[in-house]
Amino acid sequence: MTSGQSTPVGGHYEPHHDGGGTRRNWLRAGVLGANDGLVSTAGLVIGVAGATSSATALLTAGLAGLLAGSLSMAAGEYVSVSSQRDSEQAALNQERDADTPEAELTELTGLFEAKGLDPALAREVAVELTAHDALGAHAETELGIDPDELTNPWHAATASSVSFALGALLPLLAMVLIPAPARLCATVAAVLVALTVCGWVSSVIGHAPKWPAVVRNVVGGALAMAVTYGVGSLLGAVGV
Repeated sequence: MTSGQSTPVGGHYEPHHDGGGTRRNWLRAGVLGANDGLVSTAGLVIGVAGATSSATALLTAGLAGLLAGSLSMAAGEYVSVSSQRDSEQAALNQERDADTPEAELTELTGLFEAKGLDPALAREVAVELTAHDALGAHAETELGIDPDELTNPWHAATASSVSFALGALLPLLAMVLIPAPARLCATVAAVLVALTVCGWVSSVIGHAPKWPAVVRNVVGGALAMAVTYGVGSLLGAVGV
């Protein structure tokens, strides 16, 4: 069976991992970054639009939100993923430095037995995998880590930062470039469409049901925009 292909099981296709865990991680980070850029910037400019119709104020607020959010996403992802990578590397170093090969082999055999293999077959599989790649066999089975696919903090940080900025551009440009009478409705409509796409893409990446992901995304974004617009309108009405 070729790794990475979908195999028909019981009338449907079941995805299998293809060693692209790192790629999936930064793709997921990119989608989440775009989603955050859409919602936070839309909420910001729509809130400001509730208080004022000044294009200068809208542009200033939108650009500030875009830059702050993009840099924050990059820093947060870098710190988070770096911590994860440090933990993975420490666990791998511990496995690499283990000087009790027979004990390690016995432990690996026990793990295969726990997965349902009979003791003799579990021992045979453990011996074969250890002979082929001892570190890889122990890391993947015991720790769930592929030594060749460690998380990359730079990939995650870049994907999150760039995608946040791209997501933020949509509500910002819509609010600034579209004439005043239609800008609010047009911005809300554009953001809801984009949130629908983000929800669908995130469900595809995560192999999850599509409609629940789309509905959650759209409802959450709509609620955020409604709340910020209400607060902005209230502040504008009282002259703040």
